[in-house]
Amino acid sequence: MTDAEAQLYNDLAALGIVYEVYEHPAVFTVAESSQHNDAIPGAHTKNFFLKDKAGKYFLVTVPADARVDLKALPAAIGCGRVSFGKAEDMEHLIGVTPGSVTALAIMNDSAGEVGFVLDASLMEAELINCHPLRNTATLGLAPDDLVRAVTFWRHPPFIRAIPIMESV
Repeated sequence: MTDAEAQLYNDLAALGIVYEVYEHPAVFTVAESSQHNDAIPGAHTKNFFLKDKAGKYFLVTVPADARVDLKALPAAIGCGRVSFGKAEDMEHLIGVTPGSVTALAIMNDSAGEVGFVLDASLMEAELINCHPLRNTATLGLAPDDLVRAVTFWRHPPFIRAIPIMESV
């Protein structure tokens, strides 16, 4: 366990947040994680580390099966055109690498350079599943507890209806 993961668990305990951790083989994509999802209750997520044209970074968490409309996203979250952030910026700002991106990584942004956006539909879930800063486990916690945790880390979420592309 890394120091950051230990701090994550310490913070959750200090906040009185109840969670469940499920260990599994490393997963790098939503497709890879889907084979474990049946055994893990709650809403499964995917995350986007984005940068807008003004240089502002965003960590966006949506349901795992959502096809986000990246062209419509800026209007929903109040920023300029977005593109994917670079892996080295991700590692520097939120302390994770591609394949391990998680809403919980916002705890590593002590400088407040990354805005956290949570899809509003996830607030209706019984549990939200996130990686605990590594892609070999899934941590499930209540939506209100996720909001409390990220707010504790000085990143109150922008809870927005994220635009989704129609399935064809």
